[in-house]
Amino acid sequence: MPDTEVTVHVNRGNANALEPATDALETDEPFDLRLHGHESPAHVHCRLDGDVERIASLDQSNYYVEPGAVTTVPIAVDAETIDHSIEGRLEVLTGYGSESVTIGVTVVPGTPDVDVDESLAEPVRRDPDRTAVQRTIDRVPPGIGIEPATLGVLALGLVAVVIAAVTAATIASPVATAGLGIVIVGVVAALLLLVW
Repeated sequence: MPDTEVTVHVNRGNANALEPATDALETDEPFDLRLHGHESPAHVHCRLDGDVERIASLDQSNYYVEPGAVTTVPIAVDAETIDHSIEGRLEVLTGYGSESVTIGVTVVPGTPDVDVDESLAEPVRRDPDRTAVQRTIDRVPPGIGIEPATLGVLALGLVAVVIAAVTAATIASPVATAGLGIVIVGVVAALLLLVW
């Protein structure tokens, strides 16, 4: 049952009288229209109008209100689908339309439901002395057969080879090409030393 509700008194004091307890409502969730019957029974028609009609709905529009009883009209609202406020009106009519009241309805964007698992409650402990590369190496699963340190050297070696290749291509001289060859030999030698 929604926490938000709007109350309209029906036939309080005289026939075909409608008295809303409020003339405006702002919500981000479904709400109830509560029709409080008084001296005589009444047929009440309810409808939504304006932009709010796009995201809110009534199960039915006609209700019979008994004296001394409360008739609840649930109004569904889908506020999670909007990104700005939507305005409209809730109209309540009786006496074949001879008496009506209008309640302004503003639907504001709702907060989407977020699934939270238990890992969110665990604090993240970070060693400020560890670099991003070291933290990335720590995430390598142990079952892949290559040590994390070897992967780190491989990553740094690939960066060095790419920089040397770009430099050799940009300068286009024999000295730059020889430098690229030296970098490649150095990376391969480092990897062989780590693997064996």
